[in-house]
Amino acid sequence: MNAPAEKMTAYLPKVRPASLAWGDALAATASISQNPDRLLPHLIEQLAVTNCHAPALLSDTESFSFAELARRMDQYAVWAGARGLKHGDRVAIMMSNRPAYVALWLGLSKIGMVCALINTSLNGRSLEHCLKLAAPRHVIAEQPFVTTCEAALGTGSDVRVWDHDGLDLRDSALSSPKTAITIDDTALLIYTSGTTGLPKAARVSHRRLLNWALWFKGLLGNTAADRMYDCLPLYHSVGGVVAVAATLVAGGSTVIAPKFSARQFWDDICRWDCTQFQYIGELCRYLLTSPDTASVPNHRLRLACGNGLRADIWTGFQQRFAIPQIIEFYAATEGSFSLFNVEGKPGAIGRVPAYLRHRFPTAIVKFDPGTGQPVRGADGFCVRVEAGEAGEALGRISAGDGAGRFEGYTDQIESERKVLRGVFAAGDAWFRTGDLMRFDTAGFYYFVDRIGDTFRWKGENVSTLEVANVAATAPGVRDAVIYGIDVPGVDGKAGMAMLKVDSDFDLAAFRLHTASQLPAFAVPLFLRIGKDISTTETFKHMKQALIGDGFDPAATSDQIFVW
Repeated sequence: MNAPAEKMTAYLPKVRPASLAWGDALAATASISQNPDRLLPHLIEQLAVTNCHAPALLSDTESFSFAELARRMDQYAVWAGARGLKHGDRVAIMMSNRPAYVALWLGLSKIGMVCALINTSLNGRSLEHCLKLAAPRHVIAEQPFVTTCEAALGTGSDVRVWDHDGLDLRDSALSSPKTAITIDDTALLIYTSGTTGLPKAARVSHRRLLNWALWFKGLLGNTAADRMYDCLPLYHSVGGVVAVAATLVAGGSTVIAPKFSARQFWDDICRWDCTQFQYIGELCRYLLTSPDTASVPNHRLRLACGNGLRADIWTGFQQRFAIPQIIEFYAATEGSFSLFNVEGKPGAIGRVPAYLRHRFPTAIVKFDPGTGQPVRGADGFCVRVEAGEAGEALGRISAGDGAGRFEGYTDQIESERKVLRGVFAAGDAWFRTGDLMRFDTAGFYYFVDRIGDTFRWKGENVSTLEVANVAATAPGVRDAVIYGIDVPGVDGKAGMAMLKVDSDFDLAAFRLHTASQLPAFAVPLFLRIGKDISTTETFKHMKQALIGDGFDPAATSDQIFVW
């Protein structure tokens, strides 16, 4: 159902100047360290008093006002206390997208529990691995996942799995925890995607939660009039924390969809009267190319915020769907720095204004794909790249209470692998992003590729992302993933393209298109054409199985071509 015409006419969103957005973000987060006992759940409780009946979390199956959300948080806290859970104990949560999911981890973390947010698509060995990392005392799961969790824990486990909808939630006077909880305590365990190996569990403190919520509130200019549409998984940091908390702390509301659906997306945006939505990965491309979005909807959106919006999609998406502002950002759940593109420059993942560089020290250093390490000069220190040159992005790790903290993983060995020491001075420490980036003379940063995705062929480094961006614009190509494969008796890795194509795809035209826009060494030598390309829940291509198949025709029923 579309919003009323008169409402649309009255709503004329204005894009705030970048300087104002940065200033609001800094102001919103300035008091975090000054109030070490104030947690994100406490902000929600304050809003339950001032915004009592205002909508907080909305969905087609259940909804909470701020007062109802605060009450449900307390009920979960009472339930946990009655079962002997105490400050520092871990509880794993495996639930589908719904408002109760958010209320659950807010309520448990308020009294010191550490909530491990489990990917609902996991089972077997991968689920067993994630539960082992969390080492929970209890698991709370929706009914469809109860048996799956019990199987992953094994018959000898003393960890109890609770059916969420069968919990005995009662109102009761909530006693204060014996140990004071501060912003430096761990609140959540959020897992990396595991696209290149088994997931790692990143520690997320209450301080980090507040930083995410308040920073994005200020940067997006959120108010009580805003309504965020969130169709991303709630077990990830962007969908589960940023999209939800940045609107809640402003007194606004978040619409939680079960999952992303191109067919349902614009109907939901209009039906719920949303003013913004959170995107990630290929979501915008799916909407732009989907036959289900043939007509431009009548919406009230003022901005879209997210990461992974490709340069070749940006302008077309923004113009076709009349999105006033797109705020692209770069961040990692465990990272020590973030980048934000509030100027709306297509393709850029962000920049750091000159007056903030001392607060958010970042660097791009030369990287050697042969060793997998940054290049060091004669003095033993890393070498910065010049404008336009690709290298690994680093963020300086702060030992203080600022945004540059690195809280690490549950696995100390994995934590240490992300830290690079002696980068520009003896004793300094920097966070390794594992991402190749470049910057231009205006200070904008651009994502080039994941380090593991860049391969070397004929003595040259090949960026899979740059090749994929070219391949995806070829006539008849609907999606493309590029990766390097081993060829017996040949040094390096040869490029291979996995394509999803339309009926009018022409092999010769594709060859001409890629050869005309890429250097010869980057043109894929092998081509695989299939009906579908597997992705994660956040639309990242799953390359490992494709790499394992190589160019062996016996490994797949897809068509394989060799040039």
